Amino acid sequence: MTDTISIQDLECFGYHGVLGEEKKLGQKFLISLDLSVDLSRATETDRCEDTVDYSAVCAQVKQLTETNVYDLIETLAGEIAKHILFQFSMVTSVTVTVKKPWAPIMCSVKTVAVTITRGWHKVYLGVGSNIGDSKEIIQKAADLLSGHKAIRNLKLTSLISTKPYGVKEQPDFVNGAIYLETILPPNALLRLTSSIEKEMGRERKQHWGPRTLDLDILFFDDQISDDPLLILPHPEIAKRDFVLAPLTELNPHLIHPVYRKTVSELLEELKKKASYEKTLS
Repeated sequence: MTDTISIQDLECFGYHGVLGEEKKLGQKFLISLDLSVDLSRATETDRCEDTVDYSAVCAQVKQLTETNVYDLIETLAGEIAKHILFQFSMVTSVTVTVKKPWAPIMCSVKTVAVTITRGWHKVYLGVGSNIGDSKEIIQKAADLLSGHKAIRNLKLTSLISTKPYGVKEQPDFVNGAIYLETILPPNALLRLTSSIEKEMGRERKQHWGPRTLDLDILFFDDQISDDPLLILPHPEIAKRDFVLAPLTELNPHLIHPVYRKTVSELLEELKKKASYEKTLS
């Protein structure tokens, strides 16, 4: 269940705009927020600590708007959204509208406004390595992800030894899975995981070949996408026991949005197939 706390037309005075006069003279901005929060506990307890302090929200948004300077109200809206998500942990998503009355656009308009929505996404990653100290490399990668400001609540499964999949003539792998929550969109998260792979010495020389680190985005919320840069969910999930087993450890009831089956069900079905390529010990 998701409830909403709404704040409408918070008045702030800021210096945002492309023109020099806007940054020098400033003007009024109106900020509206819709905070997605589970208020079920607050409705029962009647305690302030079980909800979001909207007076604190207003004070922080006002300070951010009035002490920073941006060319674009799009940037201002994005910074407000990130600040709310970072500072108020009960907020799962936020919609921010920034209104700029009397915008200098040589037309008669009451206001120009930008609305954006940002939130915490639930993500599952597959992780593997068969070059170097694989367990240490995977833990280092998990630490780098966990330390990123746009990521929270990271959990790493136990790590298992598996036989190579696809290309057989290579060392055994160490595999696991990671759950995390992030405000990054899918392609930004892909850039981050790719940069961590590179930092850990990953070289893409052979498909399914040896690697120091593999970080695959398996699920991103319930998103389904055929973007060639990042297909969601990962298209090989249902064929790989070294992916399904760690996912089952993390969340056996996690539902694959295409097959509409849990990862534990997919694992049991895979083991019964004649084409099953076993990698688990």
